[in-house]
Amino acid sequence: MLIFHLARRSLANRLLTTGLTVLSIGLSVALLVGVENVRTGMRDSFANTVSGADLLVGSKGGTIQLLLYAVFGMGSPTANISYETWQEYENHSAVAWTVPYSLGDSHRGYRVIGTNDAFYEHYKYRGGQSIEVAEGRQAAGVFDLVLGADVAERLGYGLGDRIPVTHGMSQVGLMNHDELPFEVVGILDRTFTPVDRAIYVTLEGISAIHMGWESGAPPMLGEEVAADEVLAMDSIPIGQITSFLLGAESRAHTLLLQREISTNEDEPLMAVIPGVALAEMWRGIGYAEDGLRIVTFFVVLVGILGMVVSIYTSLDARRREMAILRAVGAGPKRIVSLLLLEAGLLAILGAVLGVALVYGLLFVFQPLIEARFGLYLPIRAMDDLQILYVIGVVVVGFVAGLVPAIKAYRTALHDGLSVRV
Repeated sequence: MLIFHLARRSLANRLLTTGLTVLSIGLSVALLVGVENVRTGMRDSFANTVSGADLLVGSKGGTIQLLLYAVFGMGSPTANISYETWQEYENHSAVAWTVPYSLGDSHRGYRVIGTNDAFYEHYKYRGGQSIEVAEGRQAAGVFDLVLGADVAERLGYGLGDRIPVTHGMSQVGLMNHDELPFEVVGILDRTFTPVDRAIYVTLEGISAIHMGWESGAPPMLGEEVAADEVLAMDSIPIGQITSFLLGAESRAHTLLLQREISTNEDEPLMAVIPGVALAEMWRGIGYAEDGLRIVTFFVVLVGILGMVVSIYTSLDARRREMAILRAVGAGPKRIVSLLLLEAGLLAILGAVLGVALVYGLLFVFQPLIEARFGLYLPIRAMDDLQILYVIGVVVVGFVAGLVPAIKAYRTALHDGLSVRV
């Protein structure tokens, strides 16, 4: 107890140095724990973007590419699949539901997705939550349009606004469907997923704006299809979609459906299990995570070294203090214990400060990060790995204290009592 009291008073006596050292270790620990929090938060956010879907189906290509463009709104599809093929699986006896996606258009950089009522009914995210319409209603008519929460907020659109769609994903449209604008009829509730950054229309709407575009170029002047002509049609033919999510009647059917779809002889298709494709994606970017961890560990190491340097350099100024302690009966082992305890206390205080910083910053910035980047960082107790990191920092702090302690151990009693010239 006396050693603890001496260590505490010694650190308090050097308040500025102690404070800076604790701050240095605290920032290092905050970075270490914060990086781990962001890493797990990113994984959770990606994993929670879609839930309940057994298969994701698209044209044959890369599994990760299919996952990125169909679920996360990143990249572009390589090819489409025919509407008849989708209908074949929509009516398959082993299929409970499907959610079709038709991609390829945008508005001011936000992806426009053609889908149907099944999207609002069957699309689930974050453990089974459904898509909710915050204002207005679902898209039902040919030129109805529903905005994701971020799109509505950033572009300032409201119900009743009429907006055109751009052909392609460019922010600056060179080929716009200006003659057939859509009307905003609904705004989705915020989901903190890529759904917030997308615009939803009907499959018929996507087909309608591409009438006359069969060659890939806009129709010739005077050959455009007017909105009245589209609305007068009994039905609008849908030629193709881009991909679809699929829910099987039972888990047992999932692998059978995956094999059946992937070996479809009429059309080259690919069916992936979203969770498996996501795990494959994480394996691919695992090297970047490892690199980030290594950098963080070096930052922590620098913080610990700073503590060692601080205690070590202070020894010279504390020669007389050490000599007095030795003179009143404190043996070399007690001096070593004192310095080890000082180092340990600095490491403990730094670790506590670091953890407090992480949770404080999470509490303040979590809503802002969610709103700005759609990244949900849950405030929850530290997991085993994070606790292990913090314990490791404290243990290394104690061990690092051996360096100045050994120097003090080897210092003779008369060294601190003699006057240096």
